Amino acid sequence: MDRKGEPSVIIREAEKDHVNFMLQEVDLAMANSLRRTMLAEVPTLSIDLVEIEVNTSVLADEFLSHRLGLIPLDSQGIENLLYSRDCACDNYCVKCSVALELTAKCDTDSTMNVYASDLYRLNATSTLGKPVIRDPQGRGPLICKLRRHQELRLTCIAKKGIAKEHAKWSPCAAVGFEYDPWNKLKHTDYWYEVDANEEWPKSENCRWEEAPDPEAKFDYNAKPSKFYFDVETVGNLPPKDVVIESIKTLQTKLASIAIELNKESVEGSNAQAGGFTTYARNDYGGNTPSGDAGYGGAGNYGGDSFGDRSWN
Repeated sequence: MDRKGEPSVIIREAEKDHVNFMLQEVDLAMANSLRRTMLAEVPTLSIDLVEIEVNTSVLADEFLSHRLGLIPLDSQGIENLLYSRDCACDNYCVKCSVALELTAKCDTDSTMNVYASDLYRLNATSTLGKPVIRDPQGRGPLICKLRRHQELRLTCIAKKGIAKEHAKWSPCAAVGFEYDPWNKLKHTDYWYEVDANEEWPKSENCRWEEAPDPEAKFDYNAKPSKFYFDVETVGNLPPKDVVIESIKTLQTKLASIAIELNKESVEGSNAQAGGFTTYARNDYGGNTPSGDAGYGGAGNYGGDSFGDRSWN
């Protein structure tokens, strides 16, 4: 339901790995926070440790490990997996990781291609950690190529993480973000030779807003209220899950800030029983060491030292 003044979402297009929606009645900071969270703070599963037993391919161990780390893995159910830093195990275990094994050997004169589909999950009980395969042949990304007598034998340990640590954990290939498609707020300065309207093509999002009146005066107090998102994922999480998890992450971060602020407020009120706080103000309307009043309380000029008004 779209209520005036309340945040609302209009989903314009939804596909398997793509969602396009419009977010309304929020401020720019909140919309941009959602975009950044989707890109960098939604947890997924990715190969983080590679134990190589045999590698006689032309690729160096480090290069091979890097390619393995970029293979998208199914991350549905990632909330049931612990971060390695929060697990009590020494290195890794089933509570904080998913193990995959790769064994390949070329015994013919023709080149052998090794794909992500050749990765075998050990002790698999769900789809968590399964390589994401989207090609019609069902092979997945190419890992390497082997010639006769070349061999690969290794174990991959996939761990939970976020893109702030490494880009391989990002669930998004790209997040399109736009507001004010008509540039009514003049936040964008278009370079042009003759006519900006002719040289710059209009965004598709212009259809969702009214064109500006060229005779109207510029509103210096105007703020954007509609934000257009175009989220494309890599297959490890459905796009709707990426959006929902980013909202949950933002809620958790805001809740932690609120808890810390409440804690500071309690500590400040306790400190006032014996004197001034270290923040040069008191939270209950009392005086500060500089003589300024707190939240609505009287200062030293006409009021007592506890912020009560003086009655003449």
